Amino acid sequence: MTDLNANKSRRQFIKKLGGTAAAVIGTPVAMASSTGPQILKRRSAVPANDRINVACIGMGLMGFGDVNTALTQDGVEFIAAADCYQGHLTKIKEVYGEQVKTTMNFHEILDNPEVDAVIIATPDHWHDRMSIEAMKKGKAVYCEKPMVQEINEGHEVIKVHQQTKVPFQVGSQWASSIAMQKAKELYEAGEIGELNFVEVYTDRFDARGAWQYSIPPDASKQTCDWEMFQGDATDLPFDPVRFFRWRNYQDYGTGMAGDLFVHLFTRLHTITGSHGPDRIYATGGLRYWEDGRDVADVMLGLLDYPETDKHPAFNMSLRVNFVDGSGGGDRTRLVGNEGEMVLGGNSVTIRKKKLPKAPGFGGWDTYETFPEATQEAFKEKYYQQYGDQKVEMIPPGEMTYSAPDGYDMRQDHFADWFNAIRNGGQPIEDPVFGLRAAGPALACNMSLYQNKLINWDPEKMQVVSA
Repeated sequence: MTDLNANKSRRQFIKKLGGTAAAVIGTPVAMASSTGPQILKRRSAVPANDRINVACIGMGLMGFGDVNTALTQDGVEFIAAADCYQGHLTKIKEVYGEQVKTTMNFHEILDNPEVDAVIIATPDHWHDRMSIEAMKKGKAVYCEKPMVQEINEGHEVIKVHQQTKVPFQVGSQWASSIAMQKAKELYEAGEIGELNFVEVYTDRFDARGAWQYSIPPDASKQTCDWEMFQGDATDLPFDPVRFFRWRNYQDYGTGMAGDLFVHLFTRLHTITGSHGPDRIYATGGLRYWEDGRDVADVMLGLLDYPETDKHPAFNMSLRVNFVDGSGGGDRTRLVGNEGEMVLGGNSVTIRKKKLPKAPGFGGWDTYETFPEATQEAFKEKYYQQYGDQKVEMIPPGEMTYSAPDGYDMRQDHFADWFNAIRNGGQPIEDPVFGLRAAGPALACNMSLYQNKLINWDPEKMQVVSA
């Protein structure tokens, strides 16, 4: 079919099927039961011509991972794929079968009337163009993060999405995590009081984690469509390192900010409902991985979030370090005036602390330096002010909520997308949410490489001129 409104009988079946799927998977707004997320019935229970036919453009690490996750959902058929490396096309046949149509020309995917939905898992510089063309062809879109490589591209994606209204999901799966949804519930309940500071980091200490991906020995102009890969990025001659390690180059990727800061913004904005910061400053540099890359391997960001009806004004620090000799790690910490919220991969911990209304005196305090008569006068005045206060009940010091063993937030993220395809509406991470996460991350790149403070308008999602 050429758009999602065509072939009404098939579409109605998909919608009917979606009601069943939604009942099983549900919207991930609370922690899963002890049995874990439900996996739908085997795919063979659904007639082939009543499935959602999915194709993928870009079959690298994320492409294979996304396809595998999509296929855990019932009623989904993987029918076509495009990639610029012949070896990936061969691997597709080995893994998924000869029936999957493969091509090096992504236009063939978007022109295929059998494709209902497309996963875009290409280098970042292709995201906007492929997303826009897919939407105009009536395909539902799952676009890997960051949604775009440049801020202005995001506004064009939003514009076309508003025109086409196809289900569009940005692939930062944290938005669908049951741990993040529980954190949102706890935050809105005031469990940490008034938010004032957020600390987030994702550190690594291994070559592949620093994007030193393996390069196949058959990489050549014969096995790689270098011109298609490059698009209008550059006119450089074939380079297998750039081809397979594209995240290391600003021509094709978005560095640490686009790959990892986006996840950190997604977590925070999901929990707080924030639209973003208004002041951004980033610093960093290349400290170890001097392999020809032109992006940083250590990056830090400082951001000011303004007061809104969703949250008070607060500050945030971000960090990614690819040379972390302690072994790496990942943490998100929201600090309030009555406690902190600490996020793990699939958990959320609340630690309570509350300042007494009476400040106390003595110890490491100027009170100890007063003459005795002055101390007595101070105590008399102090107890007149605070002496009648009642002792407050103190809540439990720590509480942890954990997802069940084996939980995979990516499955919930794809389930949310497929539910929107079947039943209408938009997924949890639409293009507006996507740009509100990607925009500040890309502004961090601007700040780092231009060595300046960036003023950001979180409502208009654009840089504000100084």
